[in-house]
Amino acid sequence: MTEHSRISLAPDVLAGKPVISGTRIAVEFIIGLMADGWSEADILANYPGLSREDILACLAYARDSLSAERVHPTAA
Repeated sequence: MTEHSRISLAPDVLAGKPVISGTRIAVEFIIGLMADGWSEADILANYPGLSREDILACLAYARDSLSAERVHPTAA
């Protein structure tokens, strides 16, 4: 998987979930907000410590995680 400089994984932060570096805000949380209809402007207004680049890094991390996923079909 591609390395993402704005995303970090540490066992002692949110049980090792990927977070925005320097925060305890999980990639999963940001993706969830967007899935719930929050805009980039909504997120930045409610989390002023974040930047547009942080949000884009979350999206890129999610994209790369999904692209690395492999499906192994079984015979029916």
